[in-house]
Amino acid sequence: MANIFSYHGGSMIGMKGKDCVAIAMDRRLGAQYKTVSTNYQRVFQMTDKTIAGFIGLGGDIQTLAAELRAKLNLYSLKENRQIAPETLSWMLAALQYKRRFSPYFIEPLIAGLDDKNQPYLSTADSIGCMCDKDGFFCIGTGSENMLGICESFYKDDLESEDLFEVISQCLLSGLDRDAFSGWGAVIYMITPTGITAKTLKARMD
Repeated sequence: MANIFSYHGGSMIGMKGKDCVAIAMDRRLGAQYKTVSTNYQRVFQMTDKTIAGFIGLGGDIQTLAAELRAKLNLYSLKENRQIAPETLSWMLAALQYKRRFSPYFIEPLIAGLDDKNQPYLSTADSIGCMCDKDGFFCIGTGSENMLGICESFYKDDLESEDLFEVISQCLLSGLDRDAFSGWGAVIYMITPTGITAKTLKARMD
């Protein structure tokens, strides 16, 4: 396969709502068309109201997540407070840019609520060029299949229940059309009360 980012497969969507933000991911880890795992973890909790998701090579995902968490622990010790999601995005971008000549083959999504419970969502390329201006982002091998339905159904300031339905249907629609993603989905919802995760069943093939 020509694109190394597609080797292990996987798809992910991030969406902002009214005082809430969500990330939806599939559960498949593959080696091209071969399925290796049907319950692969791509989303990691960073703070009480911030999560980070990654699509790309499995080894790079685990390595970068561990490095980011180590930096986060040092930040918490030095500042004596939890990091803001935007600051976490810049920290991740700096880690990626530092490795620009031998990059991590990943696409990240950072989602969280700031201290005023305003939603924040960002993504970046493999060397840390960040974008945080849109209401939703689609990454992974199914991103082209999910983009159109996201543009059709997404609206600004969705309530948390509506956001859950929209992001769920958008991801499930994309999984039906992508051979490198699937085996169900997990929806992570961040609200002022905390982070919840719900598992959805989908086509198991």
